[in-house]
Amino acid sequence: MADVYRSAAMTSLADVIPEPLRAMGPGGLEVWQWLGLAVVIVVAILLGRLGAAFLTWFGAKLAGKTSTKLDDDLVAKLRSPLRLLVGVGIARMGLLPLELHAHAYQISVEVLQAVFAFGLVWSALRAIDVMAGHLSTAQWASTRPSSRALLSLISRVAKVLVIVIAGIGFLSGIGLPVASLLAGLGIGGIALAFGAQKTVENLFGAVAIGVDQPFREGDFVKVEADTMGTIEAVGLRSTRIRTLERTIITLPNGRLADMRIETYTRRDRIRFSTVLNLLYGTSAEKMREILAELEKVLQEHPGVAKDENITVRFMAFGASSLDVEIIAYLMTAEMTPFRTWRQELLLSFMEIVERKSGFAFPTRTVHVLQSRP
Repeated sequence: MADVYRSAAMTSLADVIPEPLRAMGPGGLEVWQWLGLAVVIVVAILLGRLGAAFLTWFGAKLAGKTSTKLDDDLVAKLRSPLRLLVGVGIARMGLLPLELHAHAYQISVEVLQAVFAFGLVWSALRAIDVMAGHLSTAQWASTRPSSRALLSLISRVAKVLVIVIAGIGFLSGIGLPVASLLAGLGIGGIALAFGAQKTVENLFGAVAIGVDQPFREGDFVKVEADTMGTIEAVGLRSTRIRTLERTIITLPNGRLADMRIETYTRRDRIRFSTVLNLLYGTSAEKMREILAELEKVLQEHPGVAKDENITVRFMAFGASSLDVEIIAYLMTAEMTPFRTWRQELLLSFMEIVERKSGFAFPTRTVHVLQSRP
């Protein structure tokens, strides 16, 4: 059917084309056919711009009716790829009246198909960028800063997959044996995975940290029993921790994902605990008065959590003192106000003990028995 149409078009065009343009040119095409190809390309570019502008305008109208900005940004980002796709479609239709011979027509169609595939890949890459950008600015991502590295990783992996799939399709289109190529890549991938085992382990560790969120950048953490510091950066291979000595410790993510991690930043209050050592000469009546006044100080302090149990108890007869245990929770997660409130409480305890008794020092009494000869 297309051949009949092209023949009819050729017959009608041959009647109006001047004889000089019917001369044979390069590639077995006549001069008017080469000029026609140039005209088709120019018209496809112009109409591609007009078509993309109309589709973008129509898409923006539809996207404006929704509450999210994702579709608005997606329409704006896809405008350039749409120009290419619409232009390729118009050029494909423009080839019919030119009555190219079979070989030239096949080459032209294959070139247009390759350009169209490139436009699809371009559109997919831009769509991935738009979605990754919106996810990184979402509320859940703002509360989980380390997820941004995970989003960046996922977007890069998605782009690589799109490019790889497009490359496989291109190789298959030009007639290469894709099945044997994929088998060779699979064997090479296995060998590479064994060689880069630690790198892959750290990469999956970064993914696990990003999903599980045991800490965030800026958190003060304790790793195992010997490392304390502030999380400075969570990378794809390792995590950097600024210690209390202001040094930097770098831990691989694969190893860090299996460690015991204690995050101090996420606590809602800080435990206040101390033991007062009173003199052994303190009477039971004085001890009761001291305990009552100590508990009153805690109950009246504005920084002490009243919904938690406040413990003020005579704990034990020590080796050289009467021990009083005090436990309470202070309503802060920051160390600066905690240290201030702790100082206020300890000074108040000191005043009470100095009025009622005294603080004991470690002492030892030695009794010497002398027997007669």
